[in-house]
Order: sequence, then C-alpha cells, then structure tokens
Amino acid sequence: MSIRKFAVIGALALAGVSLFGLAAKAEDVTLTLWSLDKVNQPAPSLIREFNAQNNGIKIEYREIQFDDVVSEAMRAYSTGQAPDIIAVDNPEHAMFASHGAFLDLTDMIAKSSVIKKENYFPGPLNSVTWDKKLFGVPKATNTIALYYNVDMFKAKGLDPDKPPHTWDQLLDAARKLNDPAKNVYGLAFSAKANEEGTFQFLPWAQMGGGGYDHINAPGAVKALETWKTILDEKLASPDTLTRGQWDSTGTFNSGNAAMVISGPWELDRMSQEAKFDWRVTLMPVPKDGVEPSSAMGDFNWAIFASTKHPAEAFKALEYFASQDDKMFKNFGQLPARSDITIPPTGNEKKDAALKVFLEQLKYAKPRGPHPQWPKISKAIQDAIQSALTGQATPQAALDQAAATIKGILGEG
Repeated sequence: MSIRKFAVIGALALAGVSLFGLAAKAEDVTLTLWSLDKVNQPAPSLIREFNAQNNGIKIEYREIQFDDVVSEAMRAYSTGQAPDIIAVDNPEHAMFASHGAFLDLTDMIAKSSVIKKENYFPGPLNSVTWDKKLFGVPKATNTIALYYNVDMFKAKGLDPDKPPHTWDQLLDAARKLNDPAKNVYGLAFSAKANEEGTFQFLPWAQMGGGGYDHINAPGAVKALETWKTILDEKLASPDTLTRGQWDSTGTFNSGNAAMVISGPWELDRMSQEAKFDWRVTLMPVPKDGVEPSSAMGDFNWAIFASTKHPAEAFKALEYFASQDDKMFKNFGQLPARSDITIPPTGNEKKDAALKVFLEQLKYAKPRGPHPQWPKISKAIQDAIQSALTGQATPQAALDQAAATIKGILGEG
C-alpha cells in the first residue's frame, strides 16, 4: 500500500469516518464498533463481511490502541459517546459490567439459535459473567507458550527435539543461544507496564504457587528473580521493559531472538515473516513434576448499555459468533468454544503449533474476573518494573504489590 493511501486512511480514521461504513444507505441502521484489531485481523474483516450482506445494518469501525481501551471506553461512556459494540480484554470485562456500562445479554442469548451459553469453555464464559448474568460474548481465547528457532538450536549444539522444560533449562538455553556479536538475544518476552506484562508474568507466578491474590508467594518471588537474571545477564533486550508482545515477537521473527514467549495470534505473521525453522513448546515450569500454567487471554464482545440499537447490535454479535469456526484458519485465533473442532490448515508448522497451544490451554487460568482488575494488574505491573529496574528486590516489590492488592480486595 502506498504512503498516499496510508495517509488517506489515517485522515479518515482521525476524522472519525468509518473505513467500512461509507456505503451505508440513509435508511440503514448504523452501528459503531471499537477494537484494537488491525485491518487484516478479525474485527475489520468480520465487519466487511457483515456489511456486504446489505441487511439494513451497517457497522462503522474504529481501531483503538491496547493501552487506551479502558480509558477511552469509560470516557466515551461517561460522556454519552460510547460505541454500540466494543471488544474488551477479558479481565477488564467485569469492571464495565459492574458499573452498568454493558448491556445485559442474558435473555437475548437464551433466545438465540446461534450463541449458546453451553458451547463456551468455562473460563471465557466466566469472564463475561457478572452477578450471574451475561454481559458479553467471548470473542476468542488464547494463551502463551514458548516459540524457539530450530536452526539456532542446532547451530549452538542444542537438541531441538528437547526444548527447555524447566526454568533452569530455559536460562541455560538462553545463555548458549545469546550471541551479542550477531545481535541475537537468547529470549524475548514482554515485561511492559501494562496488561501485557501482567499477562506474561502471572503464569510464572502461578507455576510457583502464587496468583494475583497471593502474588508474593515464594515461588512467585523466584519467578521474578528469574526474570531479573535474564535481564541482568542481558539474555533479553533492555526494551523488554517497554516493548509489547507484538514487538517482542517481531524480534524473534527477524532472527534477533532465539526464543520468544508469545501466543497463537502470531502464527500467521510468523509463517510469513520467519525465514527459518521454528517450533512451539509448552511454557517451562519451575522444576520437573510441577504442573504447567498459562494465562487465559483474548477479548470479549460487549454491547454498551447506552446503545439505541440493542437488537441490531446483538444481530452483529450473532454473525461474528457464526464465523468462530474460521478464526484459527484465517487469523490464528482459537475459538472460545468446546463445540468447534479446528481442522488442519495444511500449514505443517501452524498445525503442529496448534496442538501445543491447545495442550497449554488446559492449564490456562483467567485473570480475575474482578471489577477492580485494572488496579490489581497495575500493582503487579509496578512490582515487575520496580524489581527489573533495580528499584527494589523482587521480594520487596512483590510484598508491596501484595499489600496493595489486599487493600483492593478489601482484606486490609
């Protein structure tokens, strides 16, 4: 795409003009939808397909940034300018629902022939549930695992058929793979001071016997000490502290990191960008015999309570849900449903990775749900940043986070 075309698209977006709703007829009901999906990701693609049906409903799309979803959405709702539909990160759903910002969809779902409550996995379904009512529909689900560069493993004398299984093995492999002369780090991951950092750290804490409600458990402290060792020994880039998962995975794809902790949403991009042999394995555990853990990720669809078109907005969600069986093949995203069997894609690496991610999902745990999740997550993010920048020891940083979270949970 030319620079001029990018400029035109940017101008339209800044002006609040839909990229997909320009052809709407005067009599059409027009809905607005916000998501962080980029142009070739699910939300814009689904909207294009939905609009092409010419069913009297048109959707205008706005892409928002990950860090801005909560603040932008709450500001818009409080000023009467909320979109009709939004895709929100699953741990933050309860905050919106508990404040009355999202429409109760319980009765609509009960009457729907497309969206069936019983078809969804318990974790994703719980994330849209508040006070025993349904305030959304899971958009997808995901988790994280360890990608590794098979060619680099072989070059450094490591067996690619025996990837790191424990934290110590991960450190050992990262040290052997680290090659500053070639601008290659042993490992890439995200410790960014946002939800991505929490998403990446919580599995480590959980495998260590901790959790968001006991974040300073001895095993969680050991996890943060391991992260600090990785950064102190320069086995990962200093940018780990400020870089999100998309960018950290990009360093792996470009051959500047030998391993990366990331999710299935990267499979399509990796298949296109990575010019080397790569595989995926389960997240390493603290030691042999410890059950794996991972975070349950991805977003939920929700309708704002302020919408003037609840029936039409729900019709859009029904269409989106009807396409769930195509999400992995088209976008590398896992449906949040137990009634969908994902067929092979014909891409050998992608299909092999799918098996690993489905196995990892068995151990994925939700973040929350809790209406104060953003504050809980912020306490964890602050601890990560404090420890990794040397402002506090991992123990002291997590002790402070635990005290803060205890107060948030009303246990103080």
